[in-house]
Amino acid sequence: MQQIIKGNQVIEDTWQLLPKDAGTEDLTNSGNLIVPLALWLEHAHALRARDGGLGVWLDSDEEAESIADDLQHFQVIALNFPVFSDGRNYSNARLLRDRYGYRGELRAIGDVLRDQLFFMRRCGFDAYALREDHDPHAALASLQDFSEVYQAATDEPLPLFRRR
Repeated sequence: MQQIIKGNQVIEDTWQLLPKDAGTEDLTNSGNLIVPLALWLEHAHALRARDGGLGVWLDSDEEAESIADDLQHFQVIALNFPVFSDGRNYSNARLLRDRYGYRGELRAIGDVLRDQLFFMRRCGFDAYALREDHDPHAALASLQDFSEVYQAATDEPLPLFRRR
């Protein structure tokens, strides 16, 4: 079972991430599922009726607006970073937290590296599934890399000069 960083600690992941090519037979699983956006859009009624936790994942080319009216159905929203240099899901995280008021778990998945965690948290992420070749215990320390921030963001709505 994969370990993730959540709530400033490393925990066992209890969610199953379904791939984009998952079929409807995968929806009968009563565990906690994170489904791709296309599967949610096509089978939302069946997914809402199943037992177990429900989450959705968005690729970097998919927009947060497409699930804005459905946020109450998701315990987890995972945002996929196909490569570490693709930052589009930073914007989706900010939109989900700041514009749409999503308060559930916001998880970074895909090509997630230690160096990104601090900045992801600033955008609203609170859970991180690091790339398989990275140690989550070592990466956890990166959330403490900086003791103060100057700019306003999701995690600190006031800039430094307003907090003095």
